[in-house]
Amino acid sequence: MSQPLIHEVGANLARDSTGPENAMALELARPLLIAIFAVLVIVAAVRDLTTFTIPNWISVALAVAFVPAAIVAGVPMATIGWSVLVGLAMLIAGVVMFALRWIGGGDAKLMAAAAMWLGVQGLAPFVLFTGLAGGGLALALLAARSTWVRPFAAVGPSWVDRLATPGGATPYGVAIAVGALAAFPAGIFMGPGGGL
Repeated sequence: MSQPLIHEVGANLARDSTGPENAMALELARPLLIAIFAVLVIVAAVRDLTTFTIPNWISVALAVAFVPAAIVAGVPMATIGWSVLVGLAMLIAGVVMFALRWIGGGDAKLMAAAAMWLGVQGLAPFVLFTGLAGGGLALALLAARSTWVRPFAAVGPSWVDRLATPGGATPYGVAIAVGALAAFPAGIFMGPGGGL
């Protein structure tokens, strides 16, 4: 009886990655894998901050890049599966928060895609750091929207004026990005038992 294809691929990767040249290639891949995640969440934060939208391509790119990145990093297949489930659970939570009008749709998708990269072990730090960053963001927006600071925002770029408009939207993608980046060291790629 033959093993399923995914097990054969994983076994071949493990066997082929034992040579010194492959070990060096994996070591060189580490910064690239981290950069993919970091660049995409930072771009999402900047876009949300300046336009109040997070383009779908960012969340899709994060989600699509996750499995190949995890396989190259040597993350066990069971951990990859659990991480996908974490992403789905966060998507459901995000949809609920979107329905309650607490966050935008782009925020929900970004939160789910980022959670996949963090997995079960990075989920609690992600939620904690995102909540703390969200609180800091709320305080900064309250200050920017005050009658003392608001006049200064009006002379800046249009996106700064939009941010400082009382009652305006909150670019929560910024808090999600900060939370994801802060939690990454605890996640499946770098945390205890992580692939990198």
